[in-house]
This record gives sequence, structure tokens and C-alpha cells, in this order.
Amino acid sequence: MTVIAETTQNIREYMTTLGRKARSAGRAMARAETAAKDRALAAMADAVDAQAARLAEENARDVAAGRERGLDAALLDRLELTPERVSAMADGLREIAALPDPVGAIDDLRSRPSGIHVGRMRVPLGVIGIIYESRPNVTADAAGLCLKSGNAAILRGGSEALHSNRAIAECIRAGLDTAGLPMDAVQVVDTTDREAVGHLITMTENVDVIVPRGGKGLIERISRDASVPVIKHLDGVCHVYIDDAADPEKAIAVAFNAKTHRYGTCNTMETLLVADSAAEGILPPLAERFRLAGVELRGCPRSRRLVPTMSVATDDDWGTEYLGPVLAVRVVQDLDAAMEHINTWSSGHTESIVTQDWSRAQRFLREVDSSSVMVNASTRFADGFEYGLGAEIGISTDKLHARGPVGLEGLTSQKWIVLGDGHVRG
Repeated sequence: MTVIAETTQNIREYMTTLGRKARSAGRAMARAETAAKDRALAAMADAVDAQAARLAEENARDVAAGRERGLDAALLDRLELTPERVSAMADGLREIAALPDPVGAIDDLRSRPSGIHVGRMRVPLGVIGIIYESRPNVTADAAGLCLKSGNAAILRGGSEALHSNRAIAECIRAGLDTAGLPMDAVQVVDTTDREAVGHLITMTENVDVIVPRGGKGLIERISRDASVPVIKHLDGVCHVYIDDAADPEKAIAVAFNAKTHRYGTCNTMETLLVADSAAEGILPPLAERFRLAGVELRGCPRSRRLVPTMSVATDDDWGTEYLGPVLAVRVVQDLDAAMEHINTWSSGHTESIVTQDWSRAQRFLREVDSSSVMVNASTRFADGFEYGLGAEIGISTDKLHARGPVGLEGLTSQKWIVLGDGHVRG
């Protein structure tokens, strides 16, 4: 990586150069053969495996610096590259390689009365800018997804993961080189200066879409200041509703996993809703499990009567993404009350119902307006890898273009195609 002198003029010139290189590489990637893209992904995965020790060493430098800077536990958890997470990066790249290539696929080709055939072809978006914090594994995931979907990528990770991202970028470049693809198809911004972000999100001539991944402050800033279109979500205020027709054992298992599997992720449950007639049998044993796990519970009056050790929940708690061992708990009258609460307080990310009543499950699926809606499953499954996308470039709670985990198809668009044989319009 070339280290640049961080002045405003130099940052502007540097980012402009990255954009031009990405645009040129994007044209080459749009016509790249599937076999070449898959060779690059396999070589990237092999490089990640081969460099696991070095990745761990560089990540340890970032984690140590983060502790010195006073990063909170949730950020440190996102920053850390455990051996399992390094292995998952390589597995994700291989899974992306195994997925069907969406580029060039033609849908709905049909004959018209005029004799022409009309359909839609899936095409890359072009150049994608990804701005993210903490999680260095995003570097590999984003590179792999952009590559397979025929796009070029400009990746701007957080300063707290600089050493990790540089090491991962070397693995990516090795894979591109092995497959004979443009080295500029994936570029990692090698400056921590915030001016770089400001330029990236306004480079409309060379960037087609921005995907921010990080805290609410980052995403609000990108959404406010970007002139390039943005795929985003702001919060992960996710709910689990335990219906009075739920199997108690399943309900406790799902709710406990949804909160404690990992605290610092956007698909972690932040509010638990329990039907009133089921609360007495569900809440006390579930609260005890949470107590042993060190989770603070903040409850409504009815919840606190059943579990007196709960703290008092306020209206602020219903809309809070804690990203830590804190959970809001509310007893509701029934399914309608649960959906009313969710549609009032949810961020539109992920909601789950636990019930054995399929008609209620169907209502929940239809009427809850979030990007992922689940039945009898932990919200932690709202993830590109778990959905079979290989990985995800982010989660979208918008309703246009892409919604939910954004994988290969979400990084493409469609154009109309017409096939004729000398046809002219009469």
C-alpha cells in the first residue's frame, strides 16, 4: 500500500485517482468470465488460510490499540478476528465462488404480438463504495461479493482496523493477480483521514452506489451528505414475540439465543415481547437464564411483577439498540398488541414470532413490515451467510432496489433486452 501525505488536496487527488481506476476496472469486471471470477475467489480464500497467522498478528495490533483508545466491548468484539472468524472469511469466499453467477442471466423472456422477444438481463451496478467500521471481515466479504457480481469496489474501513484491513487487502490482490483480473477491481482506501469519506460519497462520476456499515452516526452522516445513492439501515431494534401458542422450550431457546449469541450485532434481539397468558410460565425461567448470562432486564410493570429483579423500562428502552447485555421486556395482550408495538418501535430490521399456531404465524409474516420476518427462529439468522448468499455486503431496510441482507443479486440491476430478426414497428 502506498501511504499518502494527508492534506486536503492530496486526499482529493488520491480519491479521484481511486475512482478513475475503479471505473476502468469495473468495465473489465462486467465482461469477466465466471471461471476467472471463481478462480480469483478461490485464490483469495487460499491466501486468507495461508496468511491466518499474519492476519491474527495484525489484528492483535488493532485490538490492542483499540483497548488503549477505550473502545467499548461491542466495538472490540466486532474488531477481533478470532481463528473461527478468519476461517469463516475463507469459507465465505469459497461459498460465493460456488454460487451461480447472476451477471447475464435473462429473466421473463417472452414473445410479443409484434414478434419481438422481450426480457430482462441482470447486470452489475458498476463501482460500489463500501464504508464500514470495526469489522475487518467485511473487507473480504465485500470484495468477494462485488467481484462475483461483476462490480469494482472501493473499500474504506475504520481507522481502528487499519492493520487488519491492509493484511486482508493483500490476500485479495493476490487472488485477483492469480486469476488475471484487474488489480484495481478491489481497492482499499489507505488513509484514515475522514476527508476520504467525504470525497467518496460525492464522486458521482466514478461511484454508482455507497454501502455504509457501522454505527448510527456514520450511517446518518452518509445518508445526509451523500450525492451517490446509498443502500443502508440505521438501527437494529429487533424483536422476538412469544405467543401464547408457543412451545415453552422452543420459546426460551429462541429468545435466549437471539439475545446472547452475540451482543454487538444488528440482528441481536433488543426487545422481548411475551403474550400475557404465557408470561407467567415463560418469563421467570427465561429471566433466570438471562441473569446467569449477565443480561440486565428492563421491564414493563407486568413483567416486573413476575420478575421483581427487573429494572424499570421507559419509552426510550423500546427504541434502543443496546448492542450489549441489556434487554427490554414487555408483556402484551395478544398478537395484535405485539404487532402494534413492533410496527411502532421497530427499525424495520428483523422480527420473529414463536408460536405453534400457523394462522398466527402467517399473520405475523404478512403484517409485520420489516426486511426479515421469522417464525420459530432466532433473529441471529438474519445474515447473508445463513440465507445462502455466501456473505452479505450489508443489510438494507429501504424498500427500493434491495431489502434485507444484500448479496450478489442485490449488487446487480436489470436492463430490458429486446431480441428481434429485422423487426420494425408498424
